[in-house]
Formats: sequence, C-alpha cells, structure tokens
Amino acid sequence: MSKRDDNIIEGGQMKNGAFPSSVQDNPAPIAVSWSRGKLRWLLGAFRPAILTSSGPRHQIRRTAYLDGLRGFAAFIVYWHHHQLWPHRDRPADLIFENVYGYKGNYFFACLPGIRTLFSGGHYAVSIFFVISGYVLSTKPLALIHAGEHEKLGDNLASALFRRWIRLFIPVLCSTFFYLTSWHLFGIYTVSPRHEPTYRDELWHWYAEFKNFSFVFRTGGDGWFSYSFHTWSIPVEFRGSIAIYTTLLALSRCTQRARLWCQVGLIIYFMYIADGWFAASFISGMLLCDLEMLAREKKLPDFFRSFDNYKTIIFYTMFIVATYLGGVPSHDRDEEYLKGSPGWGWLSWFKPQAVYDFKWFYLSIAGFLTVASTPHIALLKRFFETRFCQYLGRISFMFYLVHGPILWTLGDRLYAATGLYTEVHLIHMPGWVNLFPLSKSGPMGLEMSFLAPNLILLPTTLWAAEIMTKLVDEPTVKFAAWLYKITGATAPKPPLL
Repeated sequence: MSKRDDNIIEGGQMKNGAFPSSVQDNPAPIAVSWSRGKLRWLLGAFRPAILTSSGPRHQIRRTAYLDGLRGFAAFIVYWHHHQLWPHRDRPADLIFENVYGYKGNYFFACLPGIRTLFSGGHYAVSIFFVISGYVLSTKPLALIHAGEHEKLGDNLASALFRRWIRLFIPVLCSTFFYLTSWHLFGIYTVSPRHEPTYRDELWHWYAEFKNFSFVFRTGGDGWFSYSFHTWSIPVEFRGSIAIYTTLLALSRCTQRARLWCQVGLIIYFMYIADGWFAASFISGMLLCDLEMLAREKKLPDFFRSFDNYKTIIFYTMFIVATYLGGVPSHDRDEEYLKGSPGWGWLSWFKPQAVYDFKWFYLSIAGFLTVASTPHIALLKRFFETRFCQYLGRISFMFYLVHGPILWTLGDRLYAATGLYTEVHLIHMPGWVNLFPLSKSGPMGLEMSFLAPNLILLPTTLWAAEIMTKLVDEPTVKFAAWLYKITGATAPKPPLL
C-alpha cells in the first residue's frame, strides 16, 4: 500500500491501531465507514497511476531515463503488433518490414526513423536487452569497484535465485487467465488452436510451458503458442546468466583487463558465435561500467581525449542508431539486404557467423540508443516524463497482456471498423463492418485503424496496471521471500 493509502483513516483503523473516539463509541458506523474506505481503496488500486499523479514532480533517480526508455520501447512493441495484425490481408509485413523505395514502392511508414514507429518492435527488443545488461550489472559492478567481493557473491546468488521466478511466473499467470477466458466466456481467437475441453486446454498449456520454460533445450528459441510474443523471455533469462557469470568471472580482474574482456566477449558473441543477444547484454554491462568509471573520474585516457567532442559524438550515435534500427527484415537472404536502397554498402559489415543479419544491426542500434540517450538533454527529459515513467513501471505486464487483448478485443474491433479477413467472415460475421470507417490515408494511419485504438490502448494500459499489482509486484516479493526462507541470507555462525 502506498504512503497515501496508508494515511487514509476515513472511519478505518489509524496507524497506531486506535480508532477516533467518536467512532469507538458507535461500533455500527465502523463497519459501514470501513467498508466504504476499503471500497475506495480497491477501486483506486486498479486506477492507472498516471491518472492519480498530482502535485510537484518528485526527485527522480539518476537512471530514471532507462525506465522511461524501456516503457516507450514496450509501447513501440504494442504499436508494431497492432499495425501488423489488422493489416495482415495486404499483407503489412511486405510494406512495414521493407525500406523506403524497395522495388519502387514508396510508403510514408517506411521512411528512415518513421518506420521505427510502425514496425520497430524488434528494435525495441534489442533496447530491452541492452537495458537489462545495464541494470543487472549496476549493483554488482558497484561492489566490484569497491572491492567488496564477498558481498558480490551474495548479490549474484540472490539475483540468480530470483531471476527465473521473476521472468516466468508472470508469463504463467497471464497465459492462464487468457486461456481460461476462452472456455469461461466462449471467446474465439484466431491463435492458438483451442482444445475441446478446459481440462485438455490446461494439459496442452502445461506441456507447452514446461518446454518453453527450460531455456537450455536444443532447437532454437522458445515458442509459446498461448502468447508467442513471449519468445524473448527465455532469451532474457539466458542473457541474464551471461551477465551474472561474466561479472563473477571478471570480478578479480584489473580495471583495464575487465574492460578489454567485455569488449572481447562482445566481439566473440557477435562475430564468432552468433550470440547477438549475449552481445547486447554484455554491451549494456560495458556501458554501465564506463559510466561508473566516468562518475569516479577513472575513465581510461582514450575516452577523456574526446571530451570536447561529446555532444557531436552522442548526437551522431543516436542518428546512426535510428537508421540501423530500420534494417529491412522481411527476408534473411543477404541479397535482399544488398538490394534494399541505402543498405547495399552496409551489408558488407554483416559478420559471416550471423544467421539473421537483422539482429546484428539491431544490436548495434540498441547499444547506441541506450548509450546516447542520457547525453541528449531533450531525449533524456522525454523519457523522464511521467507518462514514460508510468510506462516503464508497467512495461513488463504491458508487454505480456497486449497480445491477448489484441487477439480478443482488438481482433473484433478492427473487424467492426472494416479491417477484417476471411476468418472473421467465418467465425465472427456479426462483427464484420459493424461500424465501418474510412480506410483512406497513409497505411497505418487510417481512421479504421486509429479509432479502435481509442479503446484498445487505454484497455491495455488498464489491464497492465491490474496485472502489475496482482501478478508482477507480488512475484517480485514472492521471489525475495522464497530466497529468504531458504536460509541463504541467515547470518554465518561465529568461528570457534
């Protein structure tokens, strides 16, 4: 409960456990007044925090911009999937995932930079991974810099113990609620295939989840049909392990050796092992290390020699990141990349080891974005705004719930405004053209697409708020409690 809620005493119990004298003398009003206060709290608990923010802006943390950047990236993922889903009959991926001018096609949504707002979901994922590498490294690197190696071991043990729980329990809960809604309310969805009974559905869901949650299986990245957008969660866990093991392995190295080893690992993962996700995580760790050294005035001389050019360097980094973030992604063939306007010469930088060239360029774009953001004042202030901070707070559950809402409510609203396919005519004909709207204008900005989002975006934010409070925050507390009761944090017995 927040401090504001803790101070509410409308007929309820005060902080010291006593009631106001006028209420103590009359027990009947206690129940009525307490019930009203409790009801207000319950209603307020699920109101988006962005709507309850008031008063002067509080002092934000130094790395608050990372929360805002993560939240805005989650919104980009939302917008990407909402663009592709209702436009799949055209099909949208042939347009949004190609560059401006490909095969003589010139779409506004494909312009450099603009395209990120329409199909920048994978660019956003690369940003997630770099931010995760940065955030997961912050405390351990502080301990390494301070030479507190025993505390480092405790910190890494706790972090690794809690990480799987933190990532997978919210996926388990969100998909359980999603599949239950099908059988409870008789909701049809295009994907995935529904089982005939609720019992069969639970078994199929369990069988898929147990494989999905084992991140070391062979056969590539996980695919969970109950929410296929969650493919990044096992990758996130593997990247986390890469961070924890690297921190432990380099904890006794000198500063110079530690930095060079991080650079070496990034090169190894990107150019030798096709481990683009691990390269993204380690690049976030390297960025965190360098920024700590900068604050301690211990940066290597190489970096200090560029002090007079920092502004132009960081602006250039952001421009390059924006361009690379729009890498064409409809095909994995290198000839396709070479034939895309503006990417012919860039294709020569692709490492031989990388199977899907898209992730090579997106990994670089993600790193450059996170590195440049705190040094571009306007950009940093934008990500520190209340709305971006709010998105950052609910970003994980926003990421998990946007798919199920799109495939249930969104699918029907888009069909109602005229964005329908043959599947809708077969399975939900009553929704087709229920409120037809204009499809004219730039693709992705039609009235028939924008109008449903006046309902879908607030609904998704509200659902993410509820799931954050009911699932995400309790999961964090549960993981910490579980680690505590194992006795891992118990004080060591004195030496005899």
